[in-house]
Amino acid sequence: MKSVAIIGAGITGLTAAFYLKRAGVPVTVYEAGERAGGVIQSIRKDGFLAEFGPNTILETSPKIAQFVSDAGLESRRLASDPRAEARYLVRHRRPIKMPGSPLGFLATKLFSARAKLAVLREPFVPPLRDGAEESVAQFVVRRLSQEFLDHAVEALVAGVYAGDPGKLSVQHAFPRLAQLEARYGSLIKGQIFGARQRQRRGEIAKDRAPKFSFDEGLQVLPDALAAQLGDAVKLNSPVMGLTQMENGWRVSTPSGEVEYGAVIYCGTAYRLAELRVDARASPASSLSPSVEERAEERGAGRLGMFSAVRYPPVASVALGFRRQDVAHPCEGFGMLVPKIEGFKILGTIFSSSLFPNRAPAGHILLTSYVGGERQPELASLSAEKLVGLVCADLRLLLGVQGGPVFQHCAIYPKAIPQYTVGYGKFKDRMETMEAAAPGLFFAGSYRDGVSLGDSIVSGCTAAERGAAFLQHG
Repeated sequence: MKSVAIIGAGITGLTAAFYLKRAGVPVTVYEAGERAGGVIQSIRKDGFLAEFGPNTILETSPKIAQFVSDAGLESRRLASDPRAEARYLVRHRRPIKMPGSPLGFLATKLFSARAKLAVLREPFVPPLRDGAEESVAQFVVRRLSQEFLDHAVEALVAGVYAGDPGKLSVQHAFPRLAQLEARYGSLIKGQIFGARQRQRRGEIAKDRAPKFSFDEGLQVLPDALAAQLGDAVKLNSPVMGLTQMENGWRVSTPSGEVEYGAVIYCGTAYRLAELRVDARASPASSLSPSVEERAEERGAGRLGMFSAVRYPPVASVALGFRRQDVAHPCEGFGMLVPKIEGFKILGTIFSSSLFPNRAPAGHILLTSYVGGERQPELASLSAEKLVGLVCADLRLLLGVQGGPVFQHCAIYPKAIPQYTVGYGKFKDRMETMEAAAPGLFFAGSYRDGVSLGDSIVSGCTAAERGAAFLQHG
């Protein structure tokens, strides 16, 4: 049987390779770096277990639970503490618990009476029907209020994308919000009436999806997949170019060229921009959306437009404290910090409350994030300065006293792809390329969603498409 080349050994690439191998399809995974797993990284030190990429997997699709079972990791799966459902939002420079019910919303001090009234009016706000693309900020202000944007949604966007709601597209960054308005005319109506449709599809909304990890952190997952794939994973093996052949694709690496029946690209958008792709496209099915871009890319032999996909830098700062040195109970998932509140951190996850065995007895582990689109320059500070500014914010917000007994910083110069207004041109381009160059597929966070669960489902889908192509293509 023909084999498949997978570019990128992040969770999407590993998932796709795992399922292709399980289906009897030979695979080779090319990874430019020295380790598999991408941004997933766990470290255990001095009794603390810290995460530096994602912290949890949200079980939004039945494919995710099936994947864990298929990988043989059910016994190592670890559900989040039921007491860790509480989330906090900073308002008036202190964390306030977010309401979990309509009655709680009416009683909360997070929002003014005017903002609460705006929510009650939301079902009567006319939907936008002209097809225009909106930023998240425009959408929220139109349907809710400026106060909701400044004091809630901006912090949510920073927590999910490390992004700017004024730049992100609601249609691409939060597509379900746009879909609720388009189908039901209202977010509130959509939440009520759309729940039945999600249940039929076996899907769960992200805010209600079960959260889980593994006994030794999320790195258990890529480590297990890489072990099962064995020699099929080629580390320190960047792919420089792809050439479409009569019956497949030639993959070029520093060590030589190999032919495959299909290729699945699971890397990043900015690496895709550096990849040379020579496809046998006819003029009628050009890979380029414009004459100018076609001429430019024929000269450079690259997919240059994808260099415009923004990946802001983010620093993850994990700090361990003695429990007695933190005044706040930190019983919950964590807190989000709106820009308007004037702090440096984007938010903090209460890591040792979320899962057991993340900190030694009598201690607490807090993971904070710095940088993003809000203040990208902060992510490049030294570890010493990052720890200092995070501690300064935590003293005011959580009543932290004294210094940390554990600290570890991880800096991601290019962290999370930004689905900005106009992002549809990138998705359209990938679809055009797939149609014009059979056997070439795209998957990953730059296309199918930025959460870890999204990336897993993207890998599952890519494997299905690749196997079907080899069988029927």
